[in-house]
Amino acid sequence: MIPTLNIGDHILVSKFTYGVRLPFIWTTVIPLGLPKRGDVIVFRFPEDESKDFIKRVVGIPGDTIVIKDGVLYVNEIAQKEDYINREDNEPAPNRAQIRGGFGPITVPEASYFVMGDNRNHSLDSRFWGFVENSKIKGRAFLIYWSWDAEQTDWMDKIRFNRIGKIIR
Repeated sequence: MIPTLNIGDHILVSKFTYGVRLPFIWTTVIPLGLPKRGDVIVFRFPEDESKDFIKRVVGIPGDTIVIKDGVLYVNEIAQKEDYINREDNEPAPNRAQIRGGFGPITVPEASYFVMGDNRNHSLDSRFWGFVENSKIKGRAFLIYWSWDAEQTDWMDKIRFNRIGKIIR
C-alpha cells in the first residue's frame, strides 16, 4: 500500500463503518453501509483467512474492471488514481503478464475488487479474486504510530510526520 501506508505504520480500523457483526460467525446484525470505491479496507485474506490484508476498493458489485496499458478502467471510465506508487516501473517476478493489462471482469454481488496502491508489487484481486463482504473486518482511517526500524538513532525511528495522518 506504499505510499499510502508504509512498513512500520500502525493503523486504526473502524469495525463498525459497514455494520455491527456478531463475533466469530461474521454475520451482520445491524447494517450501516457498504464499502465504496476508494475505501481502504482490512479483510481476511482469501487464500489464508488467519491473515489480515489491507487494500483499496476499486470495484463494487456490478462494476466492470479493465486494466489497459497500466490504466484502471471502471465501467469504461479511466480512473484518476493520485494515490498509487508510480516510482517503480519494474514488474514483479512472474506477474508481468497482467501488470499492464487485465479483464474485463464484472464484480459479483456482495463482493469487491481490491488493489494495492503499490500496483506493480501488489498481491491483490488480480491474483486471488474478489473479497466477499462477509470477509471485511473494517475501514482503515488513521495512522496512530509510525516506526522506521531501519534507522539507527531511536529519535529518527519515529516518523512524527505520519502520526495522526488520515488514511484516504
